[in-house]
Amino acid sequence: MSTDNNSVNISAEELRKHDGNADNAAVSSEKPLLEVHGVTRSFGLGTETVEILHGIDLKIYAGEMVAIIGQSGSGKSTLMNILGCLDKPTTGEYYIEGRKTSDLDSDELAGLRRDYFGFIFQRYHLLGHLNATGNVEIPAIYAGIKSEKRLIRAKDLLKRLGLDERKDHLPSELSGGQQQRVSIARALMNGGQVILADEPTGALDSHSGEEVMKILKDLNAAGHTVILVTHDPKIAANAGRIIEIKDGEIIADYQNDKVKLERRQLADEDKVLLKDSFVLQLRAYVDRFKEAFKMAFIAMVSHKMRTLLTMLGIIIGIMAVVSVVALGKGASTKVVNDINAIGTNTISVYPGKDFGDIRSGKVETLTVQDMKVLEQQVFTDAITPIRQNSLLAQYHSVSANAKVSGVSEQFFRVKGYEVAGGHLFTAQDVNNIAQVAVIDENTRKRFFEYENPIGKTLILGKLPCVVIGVLKNTDSPFDSQDSLNVYIPYTSMMNRIVHENYLGSLTIRVKDNVSNAVAQQAIEHVLKLRHGTKDFFTNSSDTILKTITSTTDTLTYLISAIAVISLIVGGIGVMNIMLVSVTERTKEIGIRMAVGARQSDILQQFLIEAVLVCLIGGGCGVICSYGIGVVFGMFVSSIKMEFSVTSIVAAVTCSSLIGMLFGYLPAKNAAKLNPIDALARE
Repeated sequence: MSTDNNSVNISAEELRKHDGNADNAAVSSEKPLLEVHGVTRSFGLGTETVEILHGIDLKIYAGEMVAIIGQSGSGKSTLMNILGCLDKPTTGEYYIEGRKTSDLDSDELAGLRRDYFGFIFQRYHLLGHLNATGNVEIPAIYAGIKSEKRLIRAKDLLKRLGLDERKDHLPSELSGGQQQRVSIARALMNGGQVILADEPTGALDSHSGEEVMKILKDLNAAGHTVILVTHDPKIAANAGRIIEIKDGEIIADYQNDKVKLERRQLADEDKVLLKDSFVLQLRAYVDRFKEAFKMAFIAMVSHKMRTLLTMLGIIIGIMAVVSVVALGKGASTKVVNDINAIGTNTISVYPGKDFGDIRSGKVETLTVQDMKVLEQQVFTDAITPIRQNSLLAQYHSVSANAKVSGVSEQFFRVKGYEVAGGHLFTAQDVNNIAQVAVIDENTRKRFFEYENPIGKTLILGKLPCVVIGVLKNTDSPFDSQDSLNVYIPYTSMMNRIVHENYLGSLTIRVKDNVSNAVAQQAIEHVLKLRHGTKDFFTNSSDTILKTITSTTDTLTYLISAIAVISLIVGGIGVMNIMLVSVTERTKEIGIRMAVGARQSDILQQFLIEAVLVCLIGGGCGVICSYGIGVVFGMFVSSIKMEFSVTSIVAAVTCSSLIGMLFGYLPAKNAAKLNPIDALARE
């Protein structure tokens, strides 16, 4: 590293605004800043318990620079972790400015790590995806500092530490000494009244190590309490007080008379910044949410294939649910339209007690007069009799069996049929018992494939009829698609073909503003009065519609329930991958906890990631379902998939809930991690 001392030092003019000389032994105040009584710390090792610290008693006063020295395994780092609230003692008490830490909950301890302590680690512990400024800002984000204010302070700290030109560089682009100075700036971001430095020069060359120690001494001179953990006596010699620890016990605690420093109280700008957080809690939460969202997005982008595979189950599930619902709705609409084609509200009247009544053929009470009476009712929009016979139809040398129906001129309105060529017969044709016919497309193809049928004579049985119209083809399942249909006036059928004066059935189209059920009751009442008995039965298209709609809805729900299983499988996949993610990012979690992240912050970050995966997967699933709709439309023309906003919103909401449900356990596991255990994970 090639930075000169002037750029590394926090300038004397800036730090030493108050005069006065005192050695470290003289700075002890009446009340200790940190106080430890009878602290032990034990760890489980298999079936045994190993005690690392044995009854530690220690007092540290504001403004001291203390070096805790000892060999590896002596317990010095464990003691520092307890002092910094990264760990808790097994027994004993620890007080910070008179407050017992054992009485504090996890969020209060996180607040101390965030606003009171500043950590400097041997291996820097910077987040690789953030630049130098971003790493320094993290504690202030969790403290709820306004974005503009924290950015200014972060840049100012980096400038004071000689990193002004490197503030936009990632950790991988910085030298070891520069990374350590970034971690020092991070420790000072929220004030860092107490600086805890664990082997701060251990990973640095001698020149960089000297620069870092110079900074720490300047910070102590500026009023920060510095606790330095090291195994190197030369590093410890920079402190005004040296505590030697061996085998978990303090064996020496003495003042270093060789060290004398100019000292002042901590300047206002170096104290904890968060003084008005209670007023700005909402903004603090928003900033923390934005940081958690950014981290979740970066984690997803960093592992594209893993993210895609995680989303795949959600995509398939949402695609299946939305597509099935759209297909079911399209099929239902198709059926409804087919029923509407024969009249939105139609009621048919048949002789006999019900369908299949073998005595219905002997019932001859349904007459033209019945039709005329019903035609006068207020609920009737249109009415037609229907009398059908199967007859041999002939045109020149072509002959075929055809279904001949005797109907009124209103039949075509009742059924919703439209004419493709020629015209329909009229009431005058009915009254005149005209020998005219209207044929369907099947009949036209059979008899008049190569000529215009209008005006041609088609012989029905023995009755010649002039073709006056051709109906448009329909794909309704209620129409005979495999037969030849010919429609003639019912008077012609009754008088010229069957020679009978009763009707086969009646079909009434009910006005749109009249209840179908009410009209059906009225029809039955009128006919019962006329016949003196109930020798007929009625059938409503509304009943058919409800039955079919209910059936299609049931099938849709059934298939949707099956499709939801894939969503659950996708959710389990999300949970599994999030558990892996927590394991991979344990060290990152530890870093965030060390700089003040609450358990709720960690929980929020991983929940956001799970929900984000499911939301994006849900969106992709919806898009894919639209693609299926397009492809489906290319091959199937009779049914069109209908996508509803409700089903899409429900599907996306479902995917979000799955993200929250299956992401909660991994997120909770991450939030419950012990900060020091997480930091130790490589």
